[in-house]
Amino acid sequence: MIQSKGKTYLKNAALLTSSGLVLRVLGMVFRVYIAASLGSEGMGLYQLILSVYTVFVSLASAGINVASTRLAAQSLARGRGMAPTLWGLVTAAAGLGTLAMVGQFALCGPLSRFLLHDARAELGLKMLAPSLPFVAVAGALRGCFLARRRVEPNVVAQLLEQLIRMVVSLALLRRYASWGAGYGCAAVLMGNTVSEAISCLIVALFARGEPAFRRRSDDPARGYSRRELAAIVLPVGGSRILSSGLQAMESTLIPLCLALYLGERGLAVSQYGALKGMAIPLIFFPFSVLAALSSLLMPEITRAYTRKDREGCGRLIDAMMRATGLFSALAGAALVLFGQELAQLLYGDPQVGEYVRVLGAIAPFMYLESMVDGVLKGLGEQMATFRYSVVDSCLRIAGILLLVPRFGIWGFLGVMVCSNLLTCLLNTRRMLQRSAIQANWGGWIGLPLCFAAVGAGAALGVSRLGWQGWPGLIAQAAALCVGFCLPMAVLWQKNKAAFALLAKRPRHTSEN
Repeated sequence: MIQSKGKTYLKNAALLTSSGLVLRVLGMVFRVYIAASLGSEGMGLYQLILSVYTVFVSLASAGINVASTRLAAQSLARGRGMAPTLWGLVTAAAGLGTLAMVGQFALCGPLSRFLLHDARAELGLKMLAPSLPFVAVAGALRGCFLARRRVEPNVVAQLLEQLIRMVVSLALLRRYASWGAGYGCAAVLMGNTVSEAISCLIVALFARGEPAFRRRSDDPARGYSRRELAAIVLPVGGSRILSSGLQAMESTLIPLCLALYLGERGLAVSQYGALKGMAIPLIFFPFSVLAALSSLLMPEITRAYTRKDREGCGRLIDAMMRATGLFSALAGAALVLFGQELAQLLYGDPQVGEYVRVLGAIAPFMYLESMVDGVLKGLGEQMATFRYSVVDSCLRIAGILLLVPRFGIWGFLGVMVCSNLLTCLLNTRRMLQRSAIQANWGGWIGLPLCFAAVGAGAALGVSRLGWQGWPGLIAQAAALCVGFCLPMAVLWQKNKAAFALLAKRPRHTSEN
């Protein structure tokens, strides 16, 4: 039985990782195309529209997404049928999604003029509003599939969703991009709405055919209590709405403060678009590997926590921290070394490359913070992540108001560096307190950074050969990987027995 669960877990991890990489590649190709079509100012407008849309997505689905995974996993752990849980969550999701859609339609005009300070955003917000009920319902269904340890429906739906988004957006963009940035953004966002609707339909068809989701004669009347749902939806949804609202405020302040520094609104929006619309997606491109691990870990940690299996929970967290440390150190080194060349090859913009190299140095902490955030939600620590998010957003807004008018975009990059280090520290500290495992900074961070330094040295050595373009980039990347993995493999072989013992017995600081 344990062996079967292990095989299922590995199969799911492989599916999510491979599909995540494919989705990231498709998404990056799509983003490069729309960046070329819209330009940096159009990308800035596109990101501003998405910052407001994210607030309504949080209202529609943030709490339901987490609740579906946790409550479905809880139902399974208690030996209950999943049908009452699933259909109750779908009903709640549809109601929240409809409420969010109506709210976005009603407010898109005032938000465009008074918050984003750009009337061109109104059409894009109208295009996005009908997607919100589909986003919410699909999120509830996907969470139940994850709790069921079935990832194939989510993988198929997300792949088709991305392909449909690309086809519809590119077809509309080709016709309307010449009409101006507002119409170009609306064309891309219409593709988003169509793809979300079809993706929801696909997941619903999978749910209809899933035997575990069918009603049984011994099913309870309700899969969960209203109090259990509210205990998850209210703090998670409320925290996400507040956090995304603060982030939307931050997004609108950046172009305003940049305009004070540069003296021109159009150039400010262009710099904002280059950073948020081009550099940051490139920074998070490698994260798809870890995102798959995070989505699989959360229901497993919830199960262990529900069963009060502290040792199993500790093993999962320790394995996650080790894997995250190794992968993020390698990814961060690659971004610092090759960010300039990648940005030039993809976007033809050297300024984007400078942003990527600066943020690449803290990418490991960005990845680690995102993973730890998922663990805390699995442990039921939504309120802690909410508090840290609010504190972080308030400090970021204060930093933007103080630094960006004086130092421009580099002031905002400094704010980002400090912000990500702070949230990573706060979340990790809370995770250690809640799980009661002892920190292993050497294994989690120290060794990965040493391996990254060796790999970076090897890559720099190859760079002296003078190869240019893609051949040189591929050769340096290969040297980085070999230099990173070789000492790791040697260390593993020499200390295999000790590592196996550590993996079986995580160190706890207390039994309480």
